[in-house]
Amino acid sequence: MIRQDAWNQDEDLLLAETVLRHIREGGTQLAAFEEVAEKLSRTSAACGFRWNSSVRKKYQSAIHLAKKARKEAKKIQVNKQDKIGNLSNEVNLLKQGSTAESEEHVWFDQMISFLRKQKEKSLEENQLVDHSLMEVKKENERLREELSSLNEAYQDVREDYQVMIHALQRATKKEKMGQ
Repeated sequence: MIRQDAWNQDEDLLLAETVLRHIREGGTQLAAFEEVAEKLSRTSAACGFRWNSSVRKKYQSAIHLAKKARKEAKKIQVNKQDKIGNLSNEVNLLKQGSTAESEEHVWFDQMISFLRKQKEKSLEENQLVDHSLMEVKKENERLREELSSLNEAYQDVREDYQVMIHALQRATKKEKMGQ
């Protein structure tokens, strides 16, 4: 059964986290909406509407960081594919050129040198990805703290509102009794 009730903060948070994860991982927002729709028993259209109408505005900086992380990950993936292609070409060239045993030793030395360079580059790329991930985690923590603070403020306002309503009801009751 599809729900038609109001969205709560936990559902908004699930929607935001799912969309941001899909952005980071190179997925589509539509796929994120479908995932959330299944979890919350809502339509993907309802999830998309909720995201675009109110939730997205609260997560602009997180969206920016997620897109940045996606771009870095894509760049690393392209570099790895290029390296594999280069390695394959070099192996073929080195195999063609090596006929004697001494040439084979040179080929192994070159291959070892090449692999060491690739390892160093991979470690550097991993550090960049780790740094981006840490930035995203810090932003996520900051947003969670902000949400918690807003929830507390909301509860305070709600309690004050309830006290005021109660006082008005008592005053109205006293006024009716006095008439």
